[in-house]
Amino acid sequence: MFNQAPPVERLVEAFRRLPGIGKRTAERLALHLLSAPAEEARALSAAVREARDRITTCGVCCNLTDVDPCAICADERRDHSTLCVVERPAGALAIEKGGTYRGLYHVLHGALSPMEGVGPSELRIDRLLRRIEEGSIREVIVATNATSEGEATALYLSREIGARGVAVTRIAHGVPMGGGLEFADDATLAHALQGRTRL
Repeated sequence: MFNQAPPVERLVEAFRRLPGIGKRTAERLALHLLSAPAEEARALSAAVREARDRITTCGVCCNLTDVDPCAICADERRDHSTLCVVERPAGALAIEKGGTYRGLYHVLHGALSPMEGVGPSELRIDRLLRRIEEGSIREVIVATNATSEGEATALYLSREIGARGVAVTRIAHGVPMGGGLEFADDATLAHALQGRTRL
């Protein structure tokens, strides 16, 4: 049968490895590509290949870029005394989309997870500490995810960076704009109450 052909199975499995893609979605994507004009599939393949070949990590902040240093690190109009530490490039992208942060970034490419064998040496923490020791950073904003791994990473960074005499802050976690309290889980409400500010 068509859907059991090895090339189709490999294509479906390749899509399934992408985050957020389940079996049915992977099958739909594979069938779409195989039913579309050959040029469409070739264009997708060429775009993936070009991006994979040309995109690298910035030698300064470890974010994804096609130039080194990246455009954010090279921008003299940004605040070079403030660093926002995120787990992955998607975190920096999300903050940039907000349009209010004007400092620099540092991407760890993961979070501490001893159960999975991810310690400080597996992350880009050594580069972060070298940047801080250069002396121009006055504040580090820790924007790791609100997970047990993200919290452990934030605590570790707080100790390491604080020992170097640099201010460490943590982004607030809580109820999203437009969200009702009745829909928030216990941990989200606890963070929201702890991170409250004066009106």
